[in-house]
Amino acid sequence: MFFLLATGYCFIIRLMEFDEMKKKSRLPVVVASVLLAAVCVAGVRTASASGGKERDRAERALKEGEFAEAEKLYRELVVKDARDEQARLGLGLALLKQRKNQDAFDQAARVIATDPTSARAHALLGASLLGAGDFRLSVEEFRTALSFREDDAMAVAGLAMIDFYENRLGASLAGLRRAAYIDPNEPDYVFNLGQVAARYERYAEAANAYEQFLRVAPRTDEDRRARIRGLIDFLRYLGTQSNLLSVGGPNRVEIPFELTNNRPVIRVRVNGSKEELRFVIDTGAGMCVVSTKSAEKLGLKSVARGGLARAVGGVGRFEIVYGFLQSLHIGEARIERVPVYIREFYNAQEPVDGYIGLAVLGKFLATVDYGAGTMTLLREGEREREAASTPAPNAIEIPIRTTSSGFWSGEVNLDGVEKPANFIIDTGASISVVSAALASRAGLERFRQSGRINVYGAAGLAENIQMLLLPRIVLGSHTRQNVYAAVLDMDPINETAGFEQTGIVGGNVLRFYRATFDFGRGVIRLEPLAGGSPAADPKQKQPPVVTSQS
Repeated sequence: MFFLLATGYCFIIRLMEFDEMKKKSRLPVVVASVLLAAVCVAGVRTASASGGKERDRAERALKEGEFAEAEKLYRELVVKDARDEQARLGLGLALLKQRKNQDAFDQAARVIATDPTSARAHALLGASLLGAGDFRLSVEEFRTALSFREDDAMAVAGLAMIDFYENRLGASLAGLRRAAYIDPNEPDYVFNLGQVAARYERYAEAANAYEQFLRVAPRTDEDRRARIRGLIDFLRYLGTQSNLLSVGGPNRVEIPFELTNNRPVIRVRVNGSKEELRFVIDTGAGMCVVSTKSAEKLGLKSVARGGLARAVGGVGRFEIVYGFLQSLHIGEARIERVPVYIREFYNAQEPVDGYIGLAVLGKFLATVDYGAGTMTLLREGEREREAASTPAPNAIEIPIRTTSSGFWSGEVNLDGVEKPANFIIDTGASISVVSAALASRAGLERFRQSGRINVYGAAGLAENIQMLLLPRIVLGSHTRQNVYAAVLDMDPINETAGFEQTGIVGGNVLRFYRATFDFGRGVIRLEPLAGGSPAADPKQKQPPVVTSQS
């Protein structure tokens, strides 16, 4: 009788906790009837006495990267014994590997309902929350896991990735080194270590981590392995170069730009040439990009290549080719030894030669003033003075995070979406975007427009794209009403982003602001233009929709 009373008391406490979690989390919590069935038993088994062979098969499938097969086998074990915690945790991990964050959350929550001290269940819960973009709750779960087991590698790695996304690179590197030491055979930890080391400009360590990944990772995804082999070659090349992205010139440089289809286009010079090239200012690209046509004209050769990448919108794949510029002149600003991608551009209606990405823009405090048609680049003392200055009364600052793939992501609010959504802030996209996944689950199709459009992206032309007219989009305390957005498949971005991106804030929104990208403080400052949006280019008729070359 005492045991049943105690069990009932624990159930009430856990149900209260999960009810509160449901209010705070975007992921649904396990229904009460399932929890009651799980806890109202005379004991809890961590593994079924039978099913040893099935368990071995499931574990082997998980290790070999056959995640769908592992999911199937673990589900069979759970059906046979709903109290088998190890099978349920295995199922949760298989789901997490497939980025089925909601289902992984459910499995971890069921284990916690019966075993609140399970470190691995809390870590799995944290990982699923982080994948869905809920940073605050994921931190709580990772810390809870470490309070029960201080060497839980999943929790250590999870907190390190949060440091990475929030631009605390030193702490992230230390955390992922520890996670990879605790569990050197988990591919995700060494892969993430490679990403952080590369961002931290420790190219040799990054290449070593990626080589370790190829040794321990399953061989099921040859495309990904080819991409990583090409990346290793590129990192080895960068490791032989000194003073990458070295900046020179005045501490304050102002460059005029032409606003073409909501995208700011500046003129630059490459490798000492006197010829000016047209480059898009692109905060939606991690590295700079040069068109294959311009690369041929400049005599720019590839220094490494390997694998194919998928473009946003799901329009196809494009080859990954790496190049290297000896110098890039933006007005009087000079950046030396610049890594770039070399890629074919498909939009012949608006020809450009390249894109200036965050690797270069991040060396400055960069302001894109859509009203004045100028970009200002500040460094050293000028940068510090501007960053410390008092913003205009109507300006707002939006904290930003950096995805694993190098995009800047901020939180926005949309009608019909309960929680803030993570959107990439992208000056290189002519229009805003809503992911097909968000549009479906939030019922945003009710805002669809009758016409369809074509969209140019990194892999070519996507045709017959649905458009939405969003009643409003809220950035901090600023609201933009009646915003057009294309509905695109963002799975290619989310495969490498680390946490879910559900849209893009493009030029049709940003053009109403003076936007300052403060990479040192990790914020974007938006100051509304006094006269509203700049006038449209009268020469341009029915411009094509373009996403950045990220």
